[in-house]
Amino acid sequence: MPFIGNQPALSYTSFVKQDFTTSATTSYTLDQPVANENELALFINFVRQEPTTAYTASGTSLTLTSATSASDDMYCVFLGKAVQTVNPPSGSVGTAQLADSSVTSAKLGTGATNTPAFSAYLSSAQAVTDATWTKIQFNTEILDSNGTYDNSTNYRFTPASTGYYLINAGVSIQADSTNTMGDNYLALYKNGTSVSTSQQYGNTTNKSSWQPHTFSQIINVTSTSDYYECYAYADLSSGNLSLSYDANKQNTYFNASKLIGV
Repeated sequence: MPFIGNQPALSYTSFVKQDFTTSATTSYTLDQPVANENELALFINFVRQEPTTAYTASGTSLTLTSATSASDDMYCVFLGKAVQTVNPPSGSVGTAQLADSSVTSAKLGTGATNTPAFSAYLSSAQAVTDATWTKIQFNTEILDSNGTYDNSTNYRFTPASTGYYLINAGVSIQADSTNTMGDNYLALYKNGTSVSTSQQYGNTTNKSSWQPHTFSQIINVTSTSDYYECYAYADLSSGNLSLSYDANKQNTYFNASKLIGV
């Protein structure tokens, strides 16, 4: 008989067999459902029984015409449960054999997704002490895939997974008057130490009441216990400083995601 299509390299066919513990009864339960008695071969004391005449079957119910005894040996073979398995050779399947969108995230292995990932922002103004490094309290989460960002106590990102991460942050440092703002900074801290700084120098002729900062960096996380925080610093001649917020624009924000394929 000719073969239609690409012939598999190897194929295997096997039948499912069930052994019964017999007793003086005519009713037994099958491990596999069947449409009727013709889908299984029943043997009692190694003699094949005739379907319909010696037994009937439907679903998982097997009914004998005559009751067995406890000493009988009985088993069946599910003729409709033939299983054929084709295993393609290693390295033989490429992207052309996969349908678009056929691989879901549930089938991706560890390291194949951009997680851990989080995004948080400041949802209310935060006071800043003049000429003092102040940790920014990004208190509202948009995303936290693995629960790796603390938005209520330490305001820090602890990836708990090594690898390369893209980390972004932005802040608006604001004064309550148009007094001269001196040097001001936004810094990324790793394990309590500054590793990146965005700086704007003070200008005695510029009476600006606010200063924006942003940064975007790729960071190599080398330990599962590494943690990252953002700090702000500003020097004001007089008045009060704060970190501004806008619920619609999220102008004071902190986010990160793991990079894959690197």
